[in-house]
Parts: sequence; C-alpha cells; structure tokens
Amino acid sequence: MTLFQPSPLFIGGKPTPTADEFAVHDPATGVEIARVSDADESHAAAAADTAAEALPDWAATPPRRRAEILAATRELMIARAGELAELISRESGKAAADARAEVSYAAEFFRWFAEEAVRPDGRFETSPDGRSTTVVTAQPVGVALLITPWNFPAAMITRKVAPALAAGCTAVLKPAAETPLTALAIRDLLVEAGAPQDVLTVLPSTRADAISRVLLAHDAVRKLSFTGSTGVGRHLLGLAAGRVVNSSMELGGNAPFVVCADADIDAAVQGALIAKLRNAGQACTAANRFLVHEDVADEFAESFADAVARLRVGPAAEPGTDIGPLIDDRAVRRVAGLVADAVERGARIVREPVEVPATGSFAAPVVLAGVPDDAAVLHEEIFGPVAPIRTWSGTDELVAVANATEYGLAGYVYAGDTGRALEIGRRVQCGMVGVNRGVVSDPSAPFGGMKQSGLGREGAQEGIRAFQETQFLSLG
Repeated sequence: MTLFQPSPLFIGGKPTPTADEFAVHDPATGVEIARVSDADESHAAAAADTAAEALPDWAATPPRRRAEILAATRELMIARAGELAELISRESGKAAADARAEVSYAAEFFRWFAEEAVRPDGRFETSPDGRSTTVVTAQPVGVALLITPWNFPAAMITRKVAPALAAGCTAVLKPAAETPLTALAIRDLLVEAGAPQDVLTVLPSTRADAISRVLLAHDAVRKLSFTGSTGVGRHLLGLAAGRVVNSSMELGGNAPFVVCADADIDAAVQGALIAKLRNAGQACTAANRFLVHEDVADEFAESFADAVARLRVGPAAEPGTDIGPLIDDRAVRRVAGLVADAVERGARIVREPVEVPATGSFAAPVVLAGVPDDAAVLHEEIFGPVAPIRTWSGTDELVAVANATEYGLAGYVYAGDTGRALEIGRRVQCGMVGVNRGVVSDPSAPFGGMKQSGLGREGAQEGIRAFQETQFLSLG
C-alpha cells in the first residue's frame, strides 16, 4: 500500500514511465512528504484504452464475484484504518479524529455497494395490448471517468469507485493533485482484494484540464462523475456535451443552518460544531450561513463561540488537536479576506480567535454576529472555519433568505417542534436537510443537490444506477 514513498504510474498493472513528477506536501508544515508521477495526455489516452479493453470481462464477471471483491476491500480498509488515517492527515492536514472517521465512512461505500451489486434493478411484465412481454434490465454504462477533490481524499473516491465497479464499469480515476496518495493506496487495496489490475487506473496529475479533455473526447468514455466546484463542474459539462457523455455532478454549497426560537440551544451548538468545523469547514456540506431566530440569536452566538474557544487548532500529529490546517496558504488568505470584509461591513467577532501555529496553513475559527446581507461571507462558499450569523423573525423571511443562493446542496434545521422543522426543511431548496442533527451523509442515502449544486445522486440505490443504462427487450 502506498504510504509516503515514490509512486510510479501504473496503467493496466504495469509501471509506466512519465517525464515529470510532482511533490505532495503536508499542509500543517509545508514539508514535502512524497513525490508522485505526473500523468500527461498520452497516459490519459492509454488509461482509457486499457479500461475499454478490460470492460467486457469485468462487465461479464458475476455480480457475486464483484461483490466479494468490494467487501474484501472494505475489510482491508478497516484492518489498515490507522495507516490510511495517517495518510489522509499528512496529505490533507485533516485532524486525526476526522481522518479516522473518514476511513470508516469511506469503507462503508464498499460494503453498501457490495450488497447492491447482487440486487439487479429490472422488471418483467406483459405489455398492455397483450402482444409482447417487456423485459427491463440495467447494463453497465461503460468506461467511467471519476474526478475527485482533496477535502475527503478517501470518501470521495469510494463513493464513486464502489458503485462503478459494482455496476460492472471499469474506471479511470483522476484524484486531486493535493491528495493523490490516498487514491493510490485505495487502488492497491482493491487489487489486493482480488480486483483485476486493469479495472481501475489512477492518474495523478497536475494537468487536470488537459487530462479531462483527452478522456472526455475518448470514444470509450461514457460516464463522467465529478465532485468539486460549481465553476469547474460547468466547464466539464461543456466538454461532456460534445459527445453526450452521461454526467453526474456534486458541486458547491452554501448550506443554511437554521435555529428556530424553540430549538434546544445546546443541541444546536453541538450540531453546529460538527456541521461547521468538521475538516476545518472544508466540506461541501459544511454549514455556511447560520440563520438564527432573533429571540435566541445572542444565546446561540455566545454558546457557540464559547464551544469554539475550547477547541485546539494544530497539526494532526499533536495530541488533542480538534481542527487541522486549511489545504494551503491561498485558502487561509481567502478566508481571512471574507472575515475582514464582514467586519468592515458591520459584523462583530463574538470571541477573540484562538491561537494557531505560526507555521503551516492554519486559520483560527471565528464566529461572526450581526452579519449584514451584503457581506460576501453569506454568499460565497467559505470552505474554512468561519461561522457567520444572520438573524430572522418570520418563517417566510427565513425561507426567502435560505433560498437566496444559486446553491442547493445541504441544509440544517433545529427546532423543538419537529413538525415545524420538517415544514421548513421541505421549503428549503436543498437536496439534503439535517433535522436536529449536524450530519447528512450516509452511504445508504441519496447524496446530491438542487440548482447549481449538482446533477444526480450518489449513495443508496441511486448511486449504482448512476453507472447503469436502462435497456428493455420486447419479446414476441
């Protein structure tokens, strides 16, 4: 398993030379931890050719065998959870507890889709006129291009790789250049579990756009599954349109976290800590705007700020660390700019920020109260540990503010009256809503957003269907 060592490029299980390589750095220290082969356009074409050649045999592999391989991969991930968590922490900066939780979550996708692999979706029925019999089956869509981000370097991969392989597709995976090591490690575990060397090719590369263009122009590539920013998603959809490539998109978010007047404030604070600060706020589902009823706004702000002040910011390797670094210094500067803009427009910092290490890409968690509607922090995806609070008084006002964004991925509602929480949740234009809980992700539930937050769903039954084509046979 790849762990902090030079990583050659493998295509079809064979080491493939590259002209270049790139460094992977620990965001907590800036220290180089590994060097990885840098794939180019020729490697992308070769990877697609390899996946196309492997497709017929893998599609014909009995579903039970595919399921056994996925289940065995899950067992290997659990057995080596410590190593994988260390790898995630070192290349993404994620706090140790967050990294361990991610390994467990990521492994569950292999278990879930191992179970889904042997549950074929289809039906058999007599046509209404009685002249024929209709048989509806699901076929693998073909070679899949999977593009994943750096913020969840294991879970974003398994959420795509597991259903693709379960459906009988072969795949080319382009992980983020910031976090390729976890992708390579998961590929090694799949092979160890019995997967053929050529069903999944990992292409680490700093040439993301060039790689994507080659793969989406390749005749064999029939599926694109992307997780990342809305801007990049739009660009990839434009490339996919040329060949009408089946596309799934999990894009940006601007999640509202609603606190009603009758909410349990202690429970809301605990949920807010998870929804906002998991992975230092670097999650597409992270609470981005705290919409708190004016009657409890001060109580919530003070309690939340007190809880945040007790957290420790530092490297994952240091005991007691709750929040790790951001992915790089550019992210730190961007987050600081959002805070400065909000304060300049009249927001106030509820507590002085906690201390952060002098070196590394660290940002102090900040709770902002009295944030005006024109502050950029309410409209942009923060991707950092900043919690802006905006008050409301009426439900119609709340819903209008919550929906005043192009995004619609996740939302959260805390209320004592569960019926009212559900009513608000249904009116909020989000694909996923946590009701009195700060987590929405689950392998057995459909993950995805509305509006500019994406197309399609991952996880649940929808996850495997995203990698299948429906075919019907009319029998005379």
